[in-house]
Order: sequence, then C-alpha cells, then structure tokens
Amino acid sequence: MRLRTPPLAHIAIVTFAFVSLSACEQNSFVPPPPPKVEVALPVQRAITRYLDATGNTAPIKSVDLVARVQGFLQAINYQDGTFVKEGTTLFTIEPETYKLKLEQAQAAEVGAQATVRQAEADFKRQSDLVQRQAVSQATLDSSTSVRDNAQASLQQAQVNTKIAAVNYGYTNVAAPFDGIVSNHLISVGELVGAASPTQLATIVQLDPIYVNFNVSEQDVQRVRDEARKRGMTTNEIRQLPIEVGLQTETGYPHKGKLDYISPTVNQSTGTLPVRGLVPNPDRVLLPGFYVRVRVPFDKQENALLVPDTSIGSDQAGRYVLVVNADNVVEQRKVQTGPLDDGLRVIESGLKPDDRIVTAGLLRAIPGQKVDPQAQKGDTAPAPAK
Repeated sequence: MRLRTPPLAHIAIVTFAFVSLSACEQNSFVPPPPPKVEVALPVQRAITRYLDATGNTAPIKSVDLVARVQGFLQAINYQDGTFVKEGTTLFTIEPETYKLKLEQAQAAEVGAQATVRQAEADFKRQSDLVQRQAVSQATLDSSTSVRDNAQASLQQAQVNTKIAAVNYGYTNVAAPFDGIVSNHLISVGELVGAASPTQLATIVQLDPIYVNFNVSEQDVQRVRDEARKRGMTTNEIRQLPIEVGLQTETGYPHKGKLDYISPTVNQSTGTLPVRGLVPNPDRVLLPGFYVRVRVPFDKQENALLVPDTSIGSDQAGRYVLVVNADNVVEQRKVQTGPLDDGLRVIESGLKPDDRIVTAGLLRAIPGQKVDPQAQKGDTAPAPAK
C-alpha cells in the first residue's frame, strides 16, 4: 500500500526549496564598482621662463680711508657703523701745522709776484734805453735773465702754495661718497702717516649693490638662442631684468637689471661670470650674502601646467596618469619644466583636454577602469562618461 504525502507537507517542501534557491542566487559574486579618483584638466596659461642661479652680493664701492699726511690724529667725527653723506669730515689730523705751511707758501707767492713786477719794470726800462742806445745789449740781457728767473720763481711759489693747500686739505679725511663707515682703526692721539699711509677705516656704498653669479654653458646657449629668435642685441641682453631673493625670503622681492657679462667662459668651471645691479635703498642686502637669482628670458603662451604632486617617476622618466574617454587609466610619459606658482610646467607628452589624476593616485592602476570625479575648485569640468 503506497502512502500519499499530505498536501500541507508538500507545500512546505516546495517553499523550502524555493527559499534555498533564492539564497544561492543572492550569494553569487558581484564585482566592486570602479574606484573613485579626482581628475582635472591641465591649467593652460602664459608663463615666464627663468634662468636660475645662486650668487653673492658685493659692494658697488668700497674704499679704505687712509691718512695721507703725517701728524697726530686730533678728532674722530663719526659713530662707527653709521651712514654718512659724501663730503662729511670723518677724521681730523693736526691741521694747524699744515695751515701755517699754507700761509707760508702764500706769503712766498706774494713776494715772488712783487719780484716779477719789479723785474718786468726793469726789463721795459732797459729795453727803452737800448733802443736809444743809452745802455749796452749786455745790460738788457742781464735784465731779461732776472725777469725770467723771477717768473720761474713765481711759478714755483704758486706750485708750493697748491701743494700746501692740498696737504692742508688732507688733514680732514672726508667721505668720498655716501656710505656706511666701518669702525675706526686708529685712536685719537696716535701718530699717523709717519712711514706710509695709515688706514683709518673703510667706507662701503650699499645702494645700489652688485649681485655676482655664474651661468652654465648650456644656459648661455639657451639665452643666446632665444635672443637670436627675438632679434635682441648684446646691449639689450645686458639690460635684462633680474630678480633676487635671500635664502630666508619667500620669492624674489629685490628687482634689478644685468650690469655686466664676462666676454669669456671660465674653463675651470665651465661657467660664464655675470653681474647684476640691484637697488638697495633700505640696505637689506649686505655684501657677502648668498642669494637666489633668476633672470626672465622667455615668455610662453598657453603652456600646460599640472600639480607637481600628480607627477610620478620610474626608471623611464617622469609620467602622469590620464583617464581616457572609456574611463580607463593610462600612464603618459611627459617632459617636465620648471615650477610656476606651485604648478609644474609640462613641456611635452600632454594635451589640453587630457584628464589628469590629481588625487587617489594609489587607486588609479594603468589599464583599469576608474570613476573620475571632477577636482574640487576645477574650473574646467571633465568630459562626461
């Protein structure tokens, strides 16, 4: 006798089988969505290309102040390290003796002038007498000789007066130009100029100031090639502006211009010595400072720039990750240029409409799909998927 399954039990078995089949379908593998990465188009703008170098500052004028006459130092008329104007008296060296010598020379000159006048009068008188045959020619010759000697003595007296005046002027050592005077090397009361000129101090002009730096042969050729393209002459190259910044400063706040370019390359270093002239009214730049220098020599319109952090490197060189039209990541080899306001210039290997991965670089694997998201603040939206 065959047993029949109750209808209620049959329904339960069917229901269990359906639930089991549904559970199997829910546990099947579903691939994860593509990772999200931030993308942006390259920034396109005009840039200025610079020639970068490191240099040092040097004074435009630096003179040792010396005693050119012998005597005791009578006074020091400035404070060490202060700024003085041209013509300011800095040291006084026993002027009274040289003043008396000047007066003595002036008196001798006055006497010589009187002698010349007397000799001239006697010469004219003897000339008239000779014409009337009242005296002999020998008497006239003697009078002529006396007159000539008197004139020579007058000239000598005049020279002696000038020398005495010059020596008297040397008793006051004055500033030859506007500048900063160093500490005095001689004290009041010391004898100076006894055997040789005695150095008293040094004066340095700081405004403007020189900036010396060297340019490599490759950079020299780059500048020359660019100048040739623009039709610039050598004099125009010498007028190129320069920008200078201290090691502790941000950017290049000090502006000037080229002042000198050496006609030859230093064979031992392979560099060309160059000098710039920079205004320094506040005397921020001091001689001997190491400074950063850059010289703008070219402008490029519509250059492509990307964040420096989006550029990677491997043994083959530098690269960026680009998301193509199918949202697949590609590795693009690029040639990089200088930094410009935090962005890196791309010389070649990139197009204006390329979408560059700027964030989520670890999730962007070449050959795999991603979900590109426009970078926040990006003014150029990424193309639609």
